[in-house]
Formats: sequence, C-alpha cells, structure tokens
Amino acid sequence: MSEAVVGGVVTFDELAASRRDWIQSVLREWCRRASVKELRKAELEWFDLAGRADAGATLWKWAWERFPEAVHADMPGLNETYELLVELRDGRSLRGYPDARQSIRGQLVVLGRADDGVLQQLPTVQLDDVVSMRRC
Repeated sequence: MSEAVVGGVVTFDELAASRRDWIQSVLREWCRRASVKELRKAELEWFDLAGRADAGATLWKWAWERFPEAVHADMPGLNETYELLVELRDGRSLRGYPDARQSIRGQLVVLGRADDGVLQQLPTVQLDDVVSMRRC
C-alpha cells in the first residue's frame, strides 16, 4: 500500500493524531451547530463516531458550547456555578442556574428564584429554542 493511498498517513501515531484532529475540528464543530434532532441521531451512533467517549461529556457538552458562558472548559455538562439569563426564540427569558444533572439530551432545566426567594424548577426548554445565554 502506498503512502498516497492513505492520504500521507504513514504511522499509527499519525493515524491517531489525524483521528483526534477530525474529532476536534469536524465532529465538535458539527455538534455546536446541529439541531437537537440531528444530535439525537448522532447519539445513537456516538460510540462509532467518537470512539468510547461518553455522549453526555462530549456530544451534548459540545452542543451547549454554542453558548460559551453555559459550560466550563474542563468539566462535562453545563456549568451550574453561575446564574444565567437565557433568551428564547419566542421572546421569553429565564433567569437561574442550569441543573446539569437534569439537563440531558438537549433539554435545559433551570432553577430560578420564586418571589419568596426559594429556588424552583422553571419550565424545561430545548436547546433549539435558546437564542442566547449569558451570565447575570
């Protein structure tokens, strides 16, 4: 087999580096733009697409990275540390803390303060319905 047949990749280390580059530059970027419907399709094949990576820590985290203030670079899932203002396509907004444990498969669960100051779960919204997320 000639080097040209495999695109110039000669060694296993080069092959592995090429795969890592594809995951970061193509797959991760796709997750940041794809609809929830498409992401759920990918989730079914995630083991084959991304290797043995956990979909919650990769696919769904990368999907939420379209809103950088909602995630932490070194942690999986949504960042629960900061209160966020979540603007929705229908003009509504939610203010509260993301619940990473309950926010799964493109669904966002936010805990906001009621009039009496007690945290309560706000209506669940879908990733596709979110326009922006920013820290309060």
